[in-house]
Amino acid sequence: MKYKKILVTGGSGLVGSAIKQIADEKFIFLSSKDCDLLEYNQSFDKISEIQPDCVIHLAANVGGLFKNINQKVQMFEDNILINLNILKICNKLNIKKFIGCLSTCVFPDSTNYPIDENMLFNGPPHESNYSYAYAKRMLEVQCRAYREQYDLDYSCVIPTNIYGPHDNFNLEDSHVIPALIYKCFLAKSRNQDFVVAGTGTPLRQFIYSLDLAQIIIKLLEIEYSDTIIVSPEEEISILDISTIIANKFEYINKMKFDLSKPDGQYKKTASNKRLQKILPDYKFINIKEGLNKTVDWFIENQDKIRV
Repeated sequence: MKYKKILVTGGSGLVGSAIKQIADEKFIFLSSKDCDLLEYNQSFDKISEIQPDCVIHLAANVGGLFKNINQKVQMFEDNILINLNILKICNKLNIKKFIGCLSTCVFPDSTNYPIDENMLFNGPPHESNYSYAYAKRMLEVQCRAYREQYDLDYSCVIPTNIYGPHDNFNLEDSHVIPALIYKCFLAKSRNQDFVVAGTGTPLRQFIYSLDLAQIIIKLLEIEYSDTIIVSPEEEISILDISTIIANKFEYINKMKFDLSKPDGQYKKTASNKRLQKILPDYKFINIKEGLNKTVDWFIENQDKIRV
């Protein structure tokens, strides 16, 4: 690899931890314990000290549907400020390579499927997560501006719903898979119903965290500087996800659905054609295998999980 020192922000999070599994000594991982990225001067001093020539930017204020609904101001302001600080610092320090991480929630709510990279700004995002989504859209705008004005290799990946070990399993703030895993665990331990919010009908594409980590590292090794969706083709319903998890815990007979809770956006089918052209031979882990690995990790690390 041509880069001598690669800084990973959000280094203790879901994707940062996955990169750490496969990284060599060139990678340096920055977490919130090391530096508050909301503070420009603190962040500048820390990154100047590290002197990376490449940055993988994963740090964000992130959560699931209900956090996006209930903490709109924080989700917008924190993410705008973090991204603004990091990119300004990268430019000031003449860091040539930057990969930022978005989310498929940035895409328009009313659109044609499958969604591709050219449709990012074709309409407003879904009402349930517009604050977070607009903040993330601005990261793509900022990267493109730096790329065009200063000829810097700054780009973004747009992964579908990420899951895996080292996730946030908090029942209020987490994404759907870790929330379901923790819910099922608690339900079984208390001999209660495993209650899934909504109808279970929404469809999603999920990517295992190690898959995303491997693809990001591969993107460092090739000449590519544009926004790219990172996703398997397979879509799966929340019902099927819940069923796999309940079966893994051997608790399927106690699964029920709370129809009073919102489903969120029904589907966000994303095209991975651009990714397939760049990495045609990459094979994603099967969703059932990935879920089983994640549940196994959860069970083995109950004293370490983020809740």
